[in-house]
Amino acid sequence: MKDSQDRPLINSIRFKLIAGLLAVVLPIVGYLVYNNYYSIKLVRNQVAELGSSTVSLYMDVVDKILDSVDAYLLRFIIEERVFSPLETTVSKNSDAYQLERIRISQKMNEDMYYHQMLDFTFIYTTIHDELIFVPNQQKVGSAVNWNWRDVRSALSDFFLSQQYEERFEQRWFDMKINEDYYLMRVIRSGKLYMGMGIQVDNLLGPMQMLDLGDHVISLFTNELNEPLKNDHRQAIDYSFVNDSYKLTNVDNQDYLIVGKASSKGSFNLVALVPDKVILEKLPFLLRVTYLIAGAFALIVVIAVFALRKIVLLPIHRLLFAMRKAKEGSLDVRIPAYRSSTEFRIMNDTFNDMVEEIQQLKIEIYEEQLAKQQAELKQLQLQINPHFFLNSLNIVYYLAKDKKYALIQDLSLSLIQYFRFMFRSGADVVPLSDEIKHTENYLRIQTFRFPHSLTYQTEVEETLLSVPLPPLIIQTFVENSVKYAIDTDHSIHIQITAEQVSSDRLRIRIRDTGKGFPDQMLQMLQNDEIPSPANGEKIGIWNVTRRLELLYGGQATITFSNDNGAVVEIVMPLKQTDA
Repeated sequence: MKDSQDRPLINSIRFKLIAGLLAVVLPIVGYLVYNNYYSIKLVRNQVAELGSSTVSLYMDVVDKILDSVDAYLLRFIIEERVFSPLETTVSKNSDAYQLERIRISQKMNEDMYYHQMLDFTFIYTTIHDELIFVPNQQKVGSAVNWNWRDVRSALSDFFLSQQYEERFEQRWFDMKINEDYYLMRVIRSGKLYMGMGIQVDNLLGPMQMLDLGDHVISLFTNELNEPLKNDHRQAIDYSFVNDSYKLTNVDNQDYLIVGKASSKGSFNLVALVPDKVILEKLPFLLRVTYLIAGAFALIVVIAVFALRKIVLLPIHRLLFAMRKAKEGSLDVRIPAYRSSTEFRIMNDTFNDMVEEIQQLKIEIYEEQLAKQQAELKQLQLQINPHFFLNSLNIVYYLAKDKKYALIQDLSLSLIQYFRFMFRSGADVVPLSDEIKHTENYLRIQTFRFPHSLTYQTEVEETLLSVPLPPLIIQTFVENSVKYAIDTDHSIHIQITAEQVSSDRLRIRIRDTGKGFPDQMLQMLQNDEIPSPANGEKIGIWNVTRRLELLYGGQATITFSNDNGAVVEIVMPLKQTDA
């Protein structure tokens, strides 16, 4: 008998799965499609007719509400036509103008008790360029999310933009204010514009009590068929067909859309009915669905045993090997065993890939180490020229004053200083050497500021041999000398080093100067280390970068002000391999 491994097509997973599923599923699916297509179409038509009738009925109710509001608005304008102080050039600060303004506001506020649907009314006078805004006090006290100040501000911007000349002709129109939508009505009366607004959600609220189903979505749309609410779903085409329905797909789900346009404004009422809800109401379809579910349950039981051997076990072996490789065990390999053609190819490919990755990882790791070492050397060398120029400047002025004894003392200190600098090419130095070097630096600075600088170092004796990157203490001390010393006042610099846990070292550099400027301190506390591109604050960036390279994020630097600048460095007692 010929081995099945010699027949890759027949032995492939794709052939086995497709052949098995088609043999079972196609007869069932064909029967279902043939017997239920007409039923589904019939039920959709019935649901669409019911939904269209309900939407039309509610839209008629909304139009009647808006019609009554229109009648009130026109009646108010006719009855209160005595707007003389508001329509004349009389000063806004006059008593007549203010009294009329208060009277009109009270009148509109009282009328809103008889028009509960209104959210606010307003009058805008073009002569005085003022908006008289009256919110519905009942809703101000109950609607937590309604902010009438935002509405007032939006209306003021609306009239300032001169858009009202175009939009008030459209009868009722929509306006978005913050996250809410409103239907607006504006009528011109002489040099005044009177209007009112209704929150769209308030109009839609009573519709939720109608029997449209739990999953039906109802909302208002504008003349461009855009929803008048914040819709979290993907972009939906809310356009509808009068006296009929339309199907649309949203998030891989079909919806039946029915709608009705308003006769009072440029907006529509739309209802979306999930197609799956419609189909669930078909008793026959439900019985067929149960039958299919039972058939597929039986198929699943049979398929599990078949797929376990053909698919699940090979996939389990492959996933186990991939998980081991992800955890870092690149020496894992999938042994050869009898399986489908695709899995044999995947197993061989995985074994080859892991072997190549293992070799490539070694090469990349070695390359990164060499790159970090080179970068570290370059960062350390950036410190030397800065102090060298300051030292020559001190020697120059001492020679100019013929202070030869001080020159000899300073020269000895400089020799010791630069001897350390020349050996600072090492990644780390003992803490004792770094402290001695920093003290030597401070002694040199006392030549420059003999009456303005004092210092003190406190280091636990058990920590003197702890390795740390060179020049990290001297860098911050140098910053203190540069920015804190004031010739009119003396400053004191204190350096302490102590062990704060079994494996952590804390170094604190404190001075009694003015401290960090507020803006700079905020940047440093937010880890916004100044870029060295402009040549300023390069010392802080240098130390931060070197600690990152040497300790891989296990070292931290904090900055604060406490009667002067305070810098704290916390790092491991022993250098890591990062």
